[in-house]
Amino acid sequence: MDFDLTWLLWGLPLAFALGWFASRLDLRQLRIENRQAPKAYFRGLNFLLNEQQDQAIDAFIEAVQNDPDTSELHFALGNLFRRRGEYERAVRVHEHLLSRADLSRADRHRAQHALALDFLKAGLLDRAEEALRKLEGSAYEEQALLALLAIYERSRDWPQAREIARKLDAAGSGQFAARQAHYLCEMATGAAPAEAEQLLQEATKVAPAAPRPRIELAALRRRAGDARAAFELLRELADQVPSAMALLAKPLAEAAQACGTQDQAMQLLRAHYEQSPSLDVLEGITALETDPEAARAWYVRHVQREPSLVAAAKWIAGEKLQHEEFHPEVQRALDNAVRPLTRYRCAACGFESKQYFWQCPGCQAWDSYPPRRVEEL
Repeated sequence: MDFDLTWLLWGLPLAFALGWFASRLDLRQLRIENRQAPKAYFRGLNFLLNEQQDQAIDAFIEAVQNDPDTSELHFALGNLFRRRGEYERAVRVHEHLLSRADLSRADRHRAQHALALDFLKAGLLDRAEEALRKLEGSAYEEQALLALLAIYERSRDWPQAREIARKLDAAGSGQFAARQAHYLCEMATGAAPAEAEQLLQEATKVAPAAPRPRIELAALRRRAGDARAAFELLRELADQVPSAMALLAKPLAEAAQACGTQDQAMQLLRAHYEQSPSLDVLEGITALETDPEAARAWYVRHVQREPSLVAAAKWIAGEKLQHEEFHPEVQRALDNAVRPLTRYRCAACGFESKQYFWQCPGCQAWDSYPPRRVEEL
């Protein structure tokens, strides 16, 4: 049977036409999808800029459905979920990203960091720790270490916190020597005397200018019955770190009274008071004065030098008033008025307390309390 060439002549143009028509359909569909995805994406951005997060989430979900391979949309959607407190949905988005085999190394680290933040915000510290540990060696390593440090501080895992602080210090990410000294002091709290002594000695070597290790070491020696060693330690600290004198004045006076070195302590406190008068140093001086009248005279001297309601109230407490029958009521009113003035105030968050804290209970910042009372700020 002979082959009819006319069919070939008709078939080739027909096949070309069908192929062209099919390609035009594919291109048209691609254009429609590409128009739809940016439209939903920009609509989401518009909602986001107008603080309409619910509508922005809906728009981004639509954009992700139109183009499920777009990682940037997933990141935007996950961050929105986290900001709204929908941590479970944020975790699902970032875990979906991590499950993709085509994700670049940089985006994989980014998704891992975002997942760790989801767990942190949700309060799942164990899962956050696990996620942050996986960022070692990545561009997010420093941020991960800082987040781990916050986790260990929050859970009061001081050995782990110290290890992370050492890594940050070695990497040049900041000065963490004082922070390490605080961790060692925390570890010494509640430890056996021999172990506490060793930890505090190590803290003084890590941060020689930090006052806390030597203050606590002096207290440890006082409890052991060695008041003289405690006094010498505090006296040495006062010479090396004069700015800490307000914190040292009371324990220094107590140690001096216990070991009979009141004259040395008085001389030291007076010298510091002349350079930088403060209520705490004043209290140390009056505690060492054996003559009550001489002690009260110090309050008058302070009032003449500094307008202090606290010192004035303490002076009036020992005065003989004209209407002595009203003295208790007057004194009670003064004590009420000065009570807020004797507190310490955090410079970071403004939290006030009657006692001095090395770490603020309000904002968890370290060394954020100036060693001065509210009246002196």
